[in-house]
Amino acid sequence: MTGKRSFLACGVVLAAALVAIVALVVSAAPGPSTGASKTAPQATGSITGRVLFQGTPPERRKLNMAADPVCETRNPQPTLAEDGAVNSNGTLPNAFVYLKNVSGSFMPPATPVILNQKDCMYLPHVLGVMVGQPLKIVSSDPTTHNIHFMSTQNTNFNQTQPPGAPPIIHKFARPEIMIMVHCNEHPWMSAYVAVTTNPFYSITGAEGTFTIQNVPPGEYTLGSWAAVFGTQDQRVTVRTGQATQVTFTFKAP
Repeated sequence: MTGKRSFLACGVVLAAALVAIVALVVSAAPGPSTGASKTAPQATGSITGRVLFQGTPPERRKLNMAADPVCETRNPQPTLAEDGAVNSNGTLPNAFVYLKNVSGSFMPPATPVILNQKDCMYLPHVLGVMVGQPLKIVSSDPTTHNIHFMSTQNTNFNQTQPPGAPPIIHKFARPEIMIMVHCNEHPWMSAYVAVTTNPFYSITGAEGTFTIQNVPPGEYTLGSWAAVFGTQDQRVTVRTGQATQVTFTFKAP
């Protein structure tokens, strides 16, 4: 009888030990993945600045739209070419500022960049798109337009878009700065597309300012481009949590 009791006691102890071991393994096993368990995003900095103009602004070309009554009625006279424009505060609009030597690879956004044809002008005049990112070309005008990408590194693209036609979706396979856009129907229409391999770029507006966010810390070459005025480069250092200030100054050609 005593042996039987001893056997039962040993069984109880063994079962309790197994339960304890299982509980320990379960508690040590990783639980379901949550946002808190993900690797923290890399700390970044930013680049901000202005693109200045020094000297006497060049005389801008007057656009003659008389060949298309739709275009002529939608634009006050005289309409001036956007190339060569200088803001009232002495800065440049439509200057493209971008990082040139960024290591690593970046997935292009699925969201398209939109190029509109409105009042017989391309809108915006300067835009950026990543390699492989869709460019959505639309028309807001009741007249036929044409989109001609005058590329040297990418496939030459030339397509007509009648009134009411669906949007045209186009992607670029290679980086290229800049691609001029021309309308064969309306020779005064022009725009510029910059194709990049990274998302670190900005375009100046009416204040002549630019901001490039979420830049990994490091040493870079910051490039700038402005139609009529040319290109410039600067070396910049980006530090975590800091905004690096940069100024470009262009002169009349």
